[in-house]
Amino acid sequence: MLHVAPIYNLKMIIMKKFLVLLIVAAFASFSVVAQETKDYKQDRTEWEKKIKDELKLTPEQTQKYDALNSEYNPKFDAIMNDASLSKDVQKEKKMALKKEKEAKMMEFLTPEQQTKYREIVDKKKKEMEKQ
Repeated sequence: MLHVAPIYNLKMIIMKKFLVLLIVAAFASFSVVAQETKDYKQDRTEWEKKIKDELKLTPEQTQKYDALNSEYNPKFDAIMNDASLSKDVQKEKKMALKKEKEAKMMEFLTPEQQTKYREIVDKKKKEMEKQ
């Protein structure tokens, strides 16, 4: 009986270490997901500011642009957070929403701003392809 106790204690120590390792791994994965969400939202905020600045939106246009973002950002978030959708389906749905949003945006941009917007988007696409 004296030899059983050390083996049992060794198993308990190993199980405790394994449990601690699992907990640490879980926290690490949660923080990565939170960071990705934060980066996505930060990128979106930076993009929105860039559009306002580079297109030199008027106060009226800025109000309409902000309203458009308030309408569409939750829709984009819902797609991004829908785990039942594959990445390809998510991409398709986001592209359809983007086209719809851009069509509404073109209604209040001047022809010059529309051209500038397309240039900014094309530049962004080229940068994304390099990554």
